[in-house]
Amino acid sequence: MNRSTAVLMSAALSLAVAAPALAQSNTYKILATSKTSTMQKEMQEAGDAGYRYVAVMGGDTAMGGKEVVVLLEKAAGDTNTYSYRLLATSKTSTLQKELQEAGDAGFHAVGQTVFESMFGGKETVAIVERGSADANAKRWEYKLIATSKTSTLEKELKEVADQGFQAIDLTVGKTALGGSETVVITRRPAK
Repeated sequence: MNRSTAVLMSAALSLAVAAPALAQSNTYKILATSKTSTMQKEMQEAGDAGYRYVAVMGGDTAMGGKEVVVLLEKAAGDTNTYSYRLLATSKTSTLQKELQEAGDAGFHAVGQTVFESMFGGKETVAIVERGSADANAKRWEYKLIATSKTSTLEKELKEVADQGFQAIDLTVGKTALGGSETVVITRRPAK
């Protein structure tokens, strides 16, 4: 066997071994709606099909107007399913309560945004997720920090950090009751 034949055979073998790995790419799904109830339903359907949350953003889209847009990903080889709750409210105290209830049920916060829904007005939205493999996952205690003064935000974050909380997400927006606020979700392992 001459050298060029050996190189070609080696290259063909490498491609044959690499082809299955190349074929197993991730797939993505984009969900966009102006109704939080519709987004909750569509996220759950995608989660049942194995799609997992990646990112969220609220705002004006070119065709849909004021919408919340969610990016989901289905990783190659991931056989888990995912459950989602979309927590949407114009009151940060309600969001704090709903986050904690979700944490007690084994969900963990994965994202948040502020958007103007068709019926709810301006709302702060948090997305929580629980995977089928998370049956024995750790539970979380949540503390929401919402302030209209960014000068006090660092002080408040230090106070909750001293209690063992870690910041996991931040959004800035104008809610119906709170006005312009910076909202930070923090969590620590439940005791």
